[in-house]
Amino acid sequence: MARHFLSGNEAFANGIRLARPQVISAYPITPQTIVVEKLAEMVEDGSLKSEFIHVESEHSALSCAMGASAVGARTFTATSSQGLLYMAECLTYASGGRFPIVMMNANRSIAAPWNIYGDQRDSLAELESGWIQLYAENAQEAYDTILEAYKVAEDPDVMLPVMVNLDGFVLTHTYELLHTVDQDKVDAYIPYQQFANRMDLDNPKATCITAGPLYNM
Repeated sequence: MARHFLSGNEAFANGIRLARPQVISAYPITPQTIVVEKLAEMVEDGSLKSEFIHVESEHSALSCAMGASAVGARTFTATSSQGLLYMAECLTYASGGRFPIVMMNANRSIAAPWNIYGDQRDSLAELESGWIQLYAENAQEAYDTILEAYKVAEDPDVMLPVMVNLDGFVLTHTYELLHTVDQDKVDAYIPYQQFANRMDLDNPKATCITAGPLYNM
């Protein structure tokens, strides 16, 4: 275990590096931008082996994550505020499809009026989307929670997407002393696995099916 002085966003990015997602779909939006920038740097310098896909919108970011998760890849994306609302159509597809995506949301006020200050109305507006929502109190909790999020999301008895929320600016940009863990311990805690519901040419399945009222309930 080591100690580092990191902002909430940097702590989060370092937690994601240890989780080793195979696909990262990213669209920057304040105050989340630092997370995807740090992850892009990690992919570029080789400290994180992942497919980093810079998409054209938040809607595409979650759509891309769903596609990757559907074939069994561990995925990550991040957003904030209006970006989360833009993703709204995809949120229920992700939960209904039982895709264990992990997403960071930097809580920020929603328009109008426009502002960039911390406010949890963005995530609270999506409480009925079928996502598990977790809220971090500080940088250490954000770091720990991201690892726990993958543990929960990928549990065969759960298989649901998880949204980890971090207060915009109050936590994302505040620096704190952080205790980090070693890669081998994280690998043992959240090992890669073959999701039972993944798309498989040798064992075809239907996903996001049409269902009548009784089954839908």
